[in-house]
Amino acid sequence: MAKQLNIGIVGYKFMGRAHSNAWKKAPLFFDVPSQPVLKVACGRHQASLQEFAQKWGWEETETDWKKMIARPDIDIVDVALPQNLHYEVAMAAARAGKHIFCEKPLAMNSRQAEEMLRVCEENHVTHYLNHNYRRLPAVLLAKKMIQTGKLGRLFHWRCAYQQDWIVDPNFPLTWQLRKETAQAGPQWDLNSHAVDLAHFLIGDIDTVSALTTNFVTERPLADESTSGNLTAETLGDQKGPVTVEDAALMLVQFQNGAVGSFEATRFATGKKNGLTFEIYGSKGSVKFDLERMNELQYYSLNDEAGEQGFRTIQATDPTHAYMQGWWPPGHIIGYEHTFVHAVVDFLWAIDGNKPIEPNFSDGLRILTVLEAGLESAATGQRVKLN
Repeated sequence: MAKQLNIGIVGYKFMGRAHSNAWKKAPLFFDVPSQPVLKVACGRHQASLQEFAQKWGWEETETDWKKMIARPDIDIVDVALPQNLHYEVAMAAARAGKHIFCEKPLAMNSRQAEEMLRVCEENHVTHYLNHNYRRLPAVLLAKKMIQTGKLGRLFHWRCAYQQDWIVDPNFPLTWQLRKETAQAGPQWDLNSHAVDLAHFLIGDIDTVSALTTNFVTERPLADESTSGNLTAETLGDQKGPVTVEDAALMLVQFQNGAVGSFEATRFATGKKNGLTFEIYGSKGSVKFDLERMNELQYYSLNDEAGEQGFRTIQATDPTHAYMQGWWPPGHIIGYEHTFVHAVVDFLWAIDGNKPIEPNFSDGLRILTVLEAGLESAATGQRVKLN
């Protein structure tokens, strides 16, 4: 019988569901060195927590996360919470010697991120930050093409992360729209993913210029007990101020000389979760669209004259990353599969006592860029990173 690792998850809404599914599916589709056990689900509201636990197969529930972390039979703490709660939970988990699987963005600021990384390293725990899009087969194909020189010298990175779930001015003031719980708007939530992909595919960023804006400055107060899946109900007629930006635009220069742009917004009407990037190099280019996530568009200057043009590669062949664990070629995978890939790699990292990426060190680098963007937007100045 495979070794068992007991998981305690904190948070049980959107990400709690996505993570639970991944813990259950990983050993069914992939060889893993240990069997994850859905041991304890933790949350504030017992009734809805109990319903979640029964539905997803968690053995027990707990409303006090400190008690859950203190249990000697918990090996992994899964942090599926809003970012304002990551620091305290992750710090306690690391000090208790628990491995940590943490949602993004890592923390509320780089100071917290530095402490979280330091304490994890001092206690020799495996720490993973869930920027799951790195683990899409099509994205990993783009990475392979860059590494093998198919794109040549990289010139341009162009990325947009566009959603539209708050276009309605009557959408309630959920935690994502308040600075005290979110730190920032799409610059934090969406551009954290985009910057992680840029670091992964292009390299480190040297300078940042940015602007942010608001389209709606106050909204009806939210009944947070009803929030989840980017929806919520209002408490009544009372309104409160929106204290994070609605859209953020960044221009960057990478250390390798490439230049890049990032657009992050929740006001792109018609775009539900539209993440796209384009990379242009001296020998070729690639384009990716999350809404067609099994495909990568590739253009090669090595193609015959008269036959050049972007072509579509279906990244569903067993030679593509992770696809040997799923279905025959052409049988596509979806959003939730990226979480499964992360769990598989996380279990192997624990077993081998090796680091996994992205981790809290990557999370710190990402937050440093995002903070530079907010600083630039506030001052109007270009910010150079150390």
